[in-house]
Amino acid sequence: MGRSSSTARRGAAAISTALVLGLTAAACGGSTEPASGGGELKGKTVTVAGVWTGSEQQNFKKVLDAFTAKTGAKTEFVPSGDNVSTFVGSKIEGGNAPDVVLVPQVGVLQQFAAKGWLRPLSEQTAQTASAGLAPVWKNYGTVDNTYYGLYFKAAHKSTVWYSPAAFTQAGVAEPKTWAELLTTGRSLADAGLPAFAVAGEDGWTLTDWFENIYLSTAGAERYDQLAQHKLKWTDQSVVDALTTLAEVFKDQQLVAGGASGALRTDFPASVGQVFGPEPKAGMVFEGDFVGGVAKDQFGKKPGEDAKFFAFPPVGAGLSPVVSGGDAAVVLKDGKNGDAGMKLLEFLATPEAAEVWAGAGGFLSPNKNVKPRAYADDTARATAASLVAAGDSVRFDMSDQAPAAFGGTKGAGEWKLLQDFLRDPSDPRGAAAKLEEAAAKAYGN
Repeated sequence: MGRSSSTARRGAAAISTALVLGLTAAACGGSTEPASGGGELKGKTVTVAGVWTGSEQQNFKKVLDAFTAKTGAKTEFVPSGDNVSTFVGSKIEGGNAPDVVLVPQVGVLQQFAAKGWLRPLSEQTAQTASAGLAPVWKNYGTVDNTYYGLYFKAAHKSTVWYSPAAFTQAGVAEPKTWAELLTTGRSLADAGLPAFAVAGEDGWTLTDWFENIYLSTAGAERYDQLAQHKLKWTDQSVVDALTTLAEVFKDQQLVAGGASGALRTDFPASVGQVFGPEPKAGMVFEGDFVGGVAKDQFGKKPGEDAKFFAFPPVGAGLSPVVSGGDAAVVLKDGKNGDAGMKLLEFLATPEAAEVWAGAGGFLSPNKNVKPRAYADDTARATAASLVAAGDSVRFDMSDQAPAAFGGTKGAGEWKLLQDFLRDPSDPRGAAAKLEEAAAKAYGN
């Protein structure tokens, strides 16, 4: 899954390739024509750039169509490719900046703000957003006390997906704690299937394993400190989390194909190992988007033959909720920035989110989105869990880091966690290497 080295994406946005494998890629660009009968923005065209391709792009265009019907504005969607930062920079330099950009990383949003590229959200947008979003989402869209980024689409990255048939065969139920998870995994292995398909070839999945364990064991405050590198990776809390992660990585019963097999498995293949025609594992840990891959590629019905449970609490910790998401921003250099801001006012409403919720493959962090708007019970359950977590939600830590540390294939955290999967015998040594790479990337 080709990810750019400088702004690698994860979460729901990150795996659009996976979601649409086997589907015909959507044609690039494409605009929506206004409905007949005017509207306040008739004659305006809003250009929107984003990473989405295939079914994600098509479903977002339905949201843009609803905006067109409401306001009369035409819209044009421009695929940015994975490297949003480079794409936007080149467009601004060429005098052809889009009006609105969907940004999939907190770090990139902060970079855009630091470069002076963004317009603050209008009062109307901020008010509508505040009525529906927990304050944590405003915090992730705010830089230096200015609110720039409206979180429209979210991912719930604390879900463990499993084959109900495998659980039935092994005589196990959904585990409620980390200890039960390991016991359940060994029971699955005894019944003939290793516990987990692990996508070790994609380093981002390993960061998600670490982040969920760390949030549960160390708590939200330390998680925030580590995300900002105000806490060193050599801290005992990191060593403890790596030691817990090693309980899975070192156990051949728990990792399908062992470490060497996992390191040759990418994310779509890991879903296939559980939900494909020849199962090689009983469970796969990753975000809510696993359900979309199981459905689109392997014909499984989420909630029936592809189920999930919440990532369990570790030790005395709480059950973690790690998220990812896409924030809409308005560029200063866009030709129709005022109309772009009107689009954000619309995206802040439950009405806009409900268009995509009905199409599937979407979660909104907006608590005012009606549960019945979602296409199935599984999406309803994951959305409810995300909203219920409120301010305890924490954004994917590696997405908050400089790309050199948290988002580059073959380097930084991705590579070091792959090394740890290969040999998990020295958590303290791994923590020291992570600290060395982090200090270099953060410059502190």
